[in-house]
Amino acid sequence: MLKTLYYEFGKISIFDKFVVVVIDEGINVIPEYNDILVKIAEDYYFGRCFGYITYRRNSYSVNPLIYIETSKIENLLALAIVCPNDGLMLKNTLLEKQFAKIPFKDFTSLNEAKCWILEIVSNKESEKLKK
Repeated sequence: MLKTLYYEFGKISIFDKFVVVVIDEGINVIPEYNDILVKIAEDYYFGRCFGYITYRRNSYSVNPLIYIETSKIENLLALAIVCPNDGLMLKNTLLEKQFAKIPFKDFTSLNEAKCWILEIVSNKESEKLKK
């Protein structure tokens, strides 16, 4: 891990090829929070691709419209949602997935999500090297 950033809604851990976001209990994730992700993309991933993992350890709500804006971040390749406990949170991802314009997949394991993101980012980097 390169760095952990703390915000009013939770924390974002910055890794070499992805971020892991843990939202605090009871937060309502709104599209305005996307500005923070845009800034992170500029500051930590300028000129290179990355992935986004949200680790849903806590119960919170998400305005799915956020994914429309998130999908516009040019160097963001994929979104992974980790719901360690199957149930309502996992079912919510079915609705959220409809708003994303980039690969979006749900997992029950953080490790599986990291592997999926790393594969997507590595494939994109390999494509760039071939050009």
